[in-house]
Amino acid sequence: MIITNEVKKALEEQIPIVALESTVLAHGLPFPQNIEVFEKLENIVRENGCIPATIGVLKGEVKIGLTKDDVKKLIENDPLKIGTRELPYAIAMKKYAATTVSSTAYIASTIGINVFATGGIGGVHRGEWDVSQDIFELSKTNIIVVSAGCKSILDIEKTLEFLESFQILVVGYKTNKFPVFYNGLSKFKIFETNTPLEIANIFKAKNKYNLNSSILVANPVPKEYIIPIDETEKYIKLIEKEMTARHLKGKEVTPYMLKRLVELSNGKTLKSNIALLENNVKLACKIAKLI
Repeated sequence: MIITNEVKKALEEQIPIVALESTVLAHGLPFPQNIEVFEKLENIVRENGCIPATIGVLKGEVKIGLTKDDVKKLIENDPLKIGTRELPYAIAMKKYAATTVSSTAYIASTIGINVFATGGIGGVHRGEWDVSQDIFELSKTNIIVVSAGCKSILDIEKTLEFLESFQILVVGYKTNKFPVFYNGLSKFKIFETNTPLEIANIFKAKNKYNLNSSILVANPVPKEYIIPIDETEKYIKLIEKEMTARHLKGKEVTPYMLKRLVELSNGKTLKSNIALLENNVKLACKIAKLI
């Protein structure tokens, strides 16, 4: 494992760190927006008094603290999309690999990073049995994950049921409804918090009683970037037909859906995705400074 000197120093001096995933860069956003977003998110973390730690796998080496050149190499080398399960394969086979929520959370937690910002977690897909590794990893990993809830392409109710079953505490930030991007708030109730300090205190209380699951902080997408659910559902139904015809399953599903959503919405979902990422990173920094 390679940990950059900046991240090492932050750990030693107890400077707050915010972990960031690489799958959103390699598989969630098109080029060149992915590079632009990487730079923007890293800058936001620094501007808010924290150290960024983007995580990925380069030729079999796990690296915590990817540089711009690292991200370019990752994207250019057709990286695998890996959860925790696939991590040993990527390492042993000397692969380039982008880390999802599950593998990023796991790797970050192993060196003592307490806060991780992402777009949205994986969950339970509609239709055939398809449950993300994210849920299983968050059930046993001690970290705060700041997200905009989960994507509207998922089965929201079943995703929340799984989160409850696996003892992953879900708290809304200034809301008691579970957010769904790109559509704002769902009808499903969750616990509400109103300040970063409240979230930090919940994390401290959890650790005091040795509860080793994650806390999922659900931070709604900014109102000006919400896309009406009727609009996205229209796109999703069309995309589902396309995936059935192409026999797409497993890890192929989410990247394909996100790519087609950008195309069908004329870029509206891309703008929303970038806005919620920035919003989540800002909140993650506020929380990290209080732990």
